[in-house]
Amino acid sequence: MISNLNNLSSGSIVEADVCIVGAGAAGVSLALSLSGRGLKILLLESGFEFADDKTQHLYAGDVADEKLHSPPDKYRQRRFGGSTTIWGGRCMPFDPIDFEQRDYVPQSGWPISYQDLAPYYQQANKLLEAGVYEYDADKVFDVEQQAAIKDFKSDTLKTNNLERFSCPTNVGDRYKQRLVLAKDVEVLLGANCTGIRLNQAGSHVNQLDLASLEGIKASVIAKKIILATGGIETTRLLLASNDICKNGIGNEHDLVGRYYQCHIAGNLGKLTVLGATSNVRHGYEVSPEGIYCRRRFALTADTQKKIGAGNMVARLHFPKIVDPSHKIGVLSGLFLAKNFISYEYGKRLKDGQSSLAIYLKHFANIILDPIDTVNFLYHWITKRTLAKRKFPSVILSNKSNQFTFEIHSEQYPNPDSRITLINETDTLGMRKVKVDWQYLPEDIESVRRSLKLFVQEINQSGLATFEFNDDQLEEDLTRFGAYGGHHIGTTRMGTAPETSVVDAHCKLHNVDNLYIASASVFPTSSQANPTLTIVAMSLRLADHLADTLHAGKSSHSII
Repeated sequence: MISNLNNLSSGSIVEADVCIVGAGAAGVSLALSLSGRGLKILLLESGFEFADDKTQHLYAGDVADEKLHSPPDKYRQRRFGGSTTIWGGRCMPFDPIDFEQRDYVPQSGWPISYQDLAPYYQQANKLLEAGVYEYDADKVFDVEQQAAIKDFKSDTLKTNNLERFSCPTNVGDRYKQRLVLAKDVEVLLGANCTGIRLNQAGSHVNQLDLASLEGIKASVIAKKIILATGGIETTRLLLASNDICKNGIGNEHDLVGRYYQCHIAGNLGKLTVLGATSNVRHGYEVSPEGIYCRRRFALTADTQKKIGAGNMVARLHFPKIVDPSHKIGVLSGLFLAKNFISYEYGKRLKDGQSSLAIYLKHFANIILDPIDTVNFLYHWITKRTLAKRKFPSVILSNKSNQFTFEIHSEQYPNPDSRITLINETDTLGMRKVKVDWQYLPEDIESVRRSLKLFVQEINQSGLATFEFNDDQLEEDLTRFGAYGGHHIGTTRMGTAPETSVVDAHCKLHNVDNLYIASASVFPTSSQANPTLTIVAMSLRLADHLADTLHAGKSSHSII
């Protein structure tokens, strides 16, 4: 059932066995998994089934340095389906090494292992419509015909690392009917959680405060509460709920909001593959079940340990778009359309190249490259705009066999990288956030060590050459600041309240019925986009909640 808080009377009390705050990837996954287990489930969502500017504005806040981090109302969507309404669909699991304690990565080590999460990854893959759970390209595609670089072999540098792409699935749209028909689930839209009210001992959530933008106020009483509002908003809600715990809930040791991680990313270097253009596979391949997949370059876990580098992957990428010397009409078209492209990608096309001469050169590229431009537009309309399973991103034929590497690297946990509250409040009276994202010199050094091995392994192969500007590395990796909407680590999980906010089951250490389902519980960020792991962690949490409430297995398949 889907209802609206505005249809209730002010002062209403809503009761449930499990209350989930936030109907994005985590919240919807939890609700689907818990449904059919004999529980009454309440799924709260601040927004609606459509974008609403007033609701979205509740995310507004400050950033310490906008060059390093976008305003907090960007990337995130405060609506039914959450940020899966705008994501690109990239799926890949964390690697086993990501869960390990590594001496060269400070504050690393999860209280769970990869094996604890492995069965839930398989379910998450299905829920996000990313096909079978197989991320080794050699097991999905023909090894000889589909090699990333023909005949390339290395004991340290893998090229069979795979990423899969969801439709991309908007979990709100995709699973709305399931939630409508579920007799044990109520989705309450327009319901903003404005406070978590603990008992006097601070050990139990007595109720949640709700408010709508139209002035309706209500309360929720539930046996179990799960915050599934993302890394920034979860932090905000814990810190703002300070009537009993003066520093905020779970913040006895000043950890809530600290260790804020995204990813270190950028396009850099020059890779030249020798011989025919058929010697390199840099685009998307379609798996036997119809899923778009793409290969990535990555160092083996043993190699990472040997050189003391964090986890990092690299994707083949086309030349720098803003520089018209590439003479590719499609890329120039993207540059000229930068104001009409999504925020994340559009801002990467606004890189200081804005003189009239630059624009004229881009126009010339389009005029002189009409056939490829028309072919691209036809492909984009048919395979992206009109397709249910969308072609993931721009891929162009590369006649020169020259590429850059798109780097996506783990960020080391840093306690000074953090989210705090400011005195300014939003329409509902909640204090806004300030985001102070910081990276460490070790983040850049980690990428540098990895890239030097890339140079060594690629150049000695005799099949390709690779070089990068060492002096410009930090600028290349930080030009656009924190990458994407990956809000990680602000309520980290661990074994002790002195070093973490939640335990191995994502429960706040000192509150017996309050849990978090978000990338905010990840102690480290891995090389991977977080969505698949968020869903896997949420499905694992659903099983744990069912066990603690003595509920059985779901009576139906989650998908």
